[in-house]
Amino acid sequence: MTHFADRLAEAVERKRSQVVVGLDPVIEQLPDELRREAGHGRAEGASVFARFCCGIVDAVAPYAVAVKPQSAFFEALGADGVRAFEEVCEYARAAGLLVIADAKRGDIGSTARAYATAFVEPRGNQPPLADAVTLNPYLGGDSVEPFLAACRRNGAGIFCLVKTSNPGGADIQDVSLADGRRLWEHVAGLVHAWGGDLVGERGLSAVGAVVGATFPREVAQARSLLPQAVLLLPGIGAQGGAPADVAAAFAAGPAGALVSASRSVIYAYRDGGGDYRAAAGAEAERLAREVWAISTN
Repeated sequence: MTHFADRLAEAVERKRSQVVVGLDPVIEQLPDELRREAGHGRAEGASVFARFCCGIVDAVAPYAVAVKPQSAFFEALGADGVRAFEEVCEYARAAGLLVIADAKRGDIGSTARAYATAFVEPRGNQPPLADAVTLNPYLGGDSVEPFLAACRRNGAGIFCLVKTSNPGGADIQDVSLADGRRLWEHVAGLVHAWGGDLVGERGLSAVGAVVGATFPREVAQARSLLPQAVLLLPGIGAQGGAPADVAAAFAAGPAGALVSASRSVIYAYRDGGGDYRAAAGAEAERLAREVWAISTN
């Protein structure tokens, strides 16, 4: 496959969008007709999750460049949920979307290699489950290396947690080091180094970083520390972040950052009523226009 960041940049330019839609299905949030069907057991719940997420994929495909299915919601339904997760990933890729598996894996040795195999390495004669995967790099370089190898061999991408959108992240990520830097800034330096030899033809690395849109000042700082990384920016919408807060992230160009929105898109029908797919599509289109205008100013 071609380089992940090159595929991403092509999609951004073609669709004039940097929107990533998070697929975080929660039974209690689903439309009534689906929620009733999901109440009979794990198998039924998994089937409903797959139907709901595939409906969202259909709705947002013209306006988003990627979807980001959160594996935990599917894993909670056991083997049926894992199969539904795979179904959703395959459906999204068939719809022309990039897939970022939101798994936040982080481990060492053979375990890290197994995680890389599960998410971003070819499955026999089939392509990888996802184009990219989110990682927790706080176990160090050996926990990331198997994924870097997948980037080199298979055109995969990774997004390392650097400065996360949750308030509690400060408990660890904002700890001051002896040289005055915060811990997350040190991790950003590692991410920059890991991605140094994985830069594609568009000047962007296959090694990206997750930086919370809820911290605009840190977004700007991360951009300066990670000039070649694609920044994945969660926190827009339900968590309180706004597109204008992340304008600095696009200093690397329109494809230098992705704005991730989950609940505000997939549950948009709860605000205005009507069909959940139509509401999700309308919100994804609105967000794409707003972010594109900010990124190209």
